[in-house]
Amino acid sequence: MGSIVKSGRNFPMGDDSDWSELTVSELKEALKSRGLPISGNKSELVERMLESEVIDAEIVVEAESTENEGILRKILYYNSPENVRKGIGRIREMPVQVLAVAAVLMVGGAGGALLYGDDIIEWIQGEPEYRLIEFDQSQVREYAQSLVDLGHPEWEGRMSGTVEELNAAESIKNNFTSAGIPTTMDEFEVPMFVIGEEPELSICVPGDIGGLIGGPTPCSGADVNREVTYFTHREEFVIQGYSGSASVSHVENMEIIDLGNGSSEADWGSAASKIAMVWLEEGTDGNTALLQRAIENDVYSMITVNAKQNCDDLVMGDCVPYFKSVDKSQFDFIPDSFGFIMTSKSVGETIVDMVINGDGRLGMMTDVDNQGVATIRVPCGVIQGKTESAIVMGAHHDTVYNGPGAVDDTSGVATLQEIARQFGILESQLGEPEHTLYFCTWGGEEEGLWGSKEWVDKYRTMLGENLRLYVNLDMNHVDLERNTGLTMFGNSKSDVESLRGISKAFSESFPELSSKYVINIRDIDSSGMPYNSDHAPFVYEIDNEPDDGMEYGNAVVCYGSGSTEYHTYLDRMDRFNEESLVVSGVIFGSLVRYLSYGEA
Repeated sequence: MGSIVKSGRNFPMGDDSDWSELTVSELKEALKSRGLPISGNKSELVERMLESEVIDAEIVVEAESTENEGILRKILYYNSPENVRKGIGRIREMPVQVLAVAAVLMVGGAGGALLYGDDIIEWIQGEPEYRLIEFDQSQVREYAQSLVDLGHPEWEGRMSGTVEELNAAESIKNNFTSAGIPTTMDEFEVPMFVIGEEPELSICVPGDIGGLIGGPTPCSGADVNREVTYFTHREEFVIQGYSGSASVSHVENMEIIDLGNGSSEADWGSAASKIAMVWLEEGTDGNTALLQRAIENDVYSMITVNAKQNCDDLVMGDCVPYFKSVDKSQFDFIPDSFGFIMTSKSVGETIVDMVINGDGRLGMMTDVDNQGVATIRVPCGVIQGKTESAIVMGAHHDTVYNGPGAVDDTSGVATLQEIARQFGILESQLGEPEHTLYFCTWGGEEEGLWGSKEWVDKYRTMLGENLRLYVNLDMNHVDLERNTGLTMFGNSKSDVESLRGISKAFSESFPELSSKYVINIRDIDSSGMPYNSDHAPFVYEIDNEPDDGMEYGNAVVCYGSGSTEYHTYLDRMDRFNEESLVVSGVIFGSLVRYLSYGEA
């Protein structure tokens, strides 16, 4: 009886009892090594392994008539049936001497890990000849501008669950159709906050006679000598995700408690029934932790002050406020009357000077329903492949409510649409790809990755059995002035190596672009993949039985640089640099082309 050696464990070959001795996790690992589905109960997994042994044996017997029969056995026996069939034809053409070297390599490594047939073939044949896809940067800008034009008439964003997000999803779906690609449109009901009236923030300094005996109430309408300073929404303050509705009038003279960076050691209890002020500095916790502390201590509302991000970069001497949400899954309940805003650094300093240390009175109004649900959309273009094996490319079409999101993530969606258009052309020229290709854009990303989470949950069985790779494009854009290149990374070693090879081919074909936009490519362990964009559900949330040993999905990701306008009103088309999108568009598109069509 033989055995497969993988990760230090010998997997037996033989009858039903041999395979049934393994755990479910070990069976899944053995099946995965053969490129076979890993879903089902233990008896189904055992049956699948036995069936694959019969297929493998038949293929090896078929190869016995060749002069390389013995070496073919060693190289191909444990590979997946699909890969074996492909490999036999390629190996038969190789000299016996070369195959003998490959066999020696395999035997030499047999004590630790099996060297698979495809690995040997790749080593023998050398680096593949990668074919780069075409990419029209002017078309990308056109896609981007059309999305930005669909933004809110005043606030410019395409917030999830709004008519603006719906229009964006339908526009993308129509573009897939125009490219000759069949489409789908999924809709999901998810927790969402809905903004009503435009928020307000102001400070009133009472008039000279305000508060005198018999005089008008300070800062009331009768206090005619009062002075009111109004702050500009989006430029000087913005609502934060899952704020509720709150109204604080100048007449109330609500107290504001400065809690510094809002750490767990701060005196949150002193802000009960008052407004807490927290300064966002290096080391300050995120919105989720801050909101949890505020709710636990019965804080009425909260103001965070930007003192660390984009300072001096966008407005000299100031830090522009930006939108951030919270992880709603961490809360049993968020009060519907809790107001939550962020201000610029200068506004925060003004509040300290005029209100906390002065006679000024704060006025604040937020009109947000944070208790309901909203409909988000996921349009996909789907090119059916020869197999059900799936490659999914994705980007999010929603933006923060307070800005047009030209970079975040209109750049990724525009890139994705151009890649899809190119694959529509490739399919007409080369026929069906090896894998079924999905080009999807996600709603709900900015409020908690809702679109990709819900889509993964709906198609969990299909993805669990068939997902070959997920490709994420989120801010894969490089600013012309603040250019520190692009970062590409993934948890699939073979795909990351292909990215390196394709990047080399790109540098040879586009020397000016490759020198202008430096590319950093890294391998990351599956458990170390960041949970910060739409690749996360594909990596971490497909496996139905994580207790048996987590099965991670394969993903590659691209991030650009210089997007200081991130989540602000300044993320506009005047910063959009379509030239930089050629790099990620061609490299990631060419990876999918290689996986789908080989070297054709």
